[in-house]
Amino acid sequence: MDQYFPLIIVALLVVMLFVLPARQRKRVAAQAQALQESLTVGAPVMTTSGLHGTVAALHEGTVDLEIAPGVVATFVRQAILEVRKPVGDTPGTVGGENPGAAGGNSADGTV
Repeated sequence: MDQYFPLIIVALLVVMLFVLPARQRKRVAAQAQALQESLTVGAPVMTTSGLHGTVAALHEGTVDLEIAPGVVATFVRQAILEVRKPVGDTPGTVGGENPGAAGGNSADGTV
């Protein structure tokens, strides 16, 4: 049994270095594909570079994002990192307003 111990260790290292990361990459790729297929017009999204926008149109391999009113930019679908929740759906806000935001009046009357 002692003669096979180094062989068993090498086999375990091969599994840890090649098989497990390959499974992780496959799972991440499947999640990215599901995200890209779930995109709909009007969905708020964030790109891999951190740019926030709203999906204006969907094409075969690209997506048009409205990044400001009247400003539309085209990105490859793979650039979409996540679909964001609409601003009004954030817990603790009323009608899309943030009660603790700067510029509001506090309880003691200071601005």
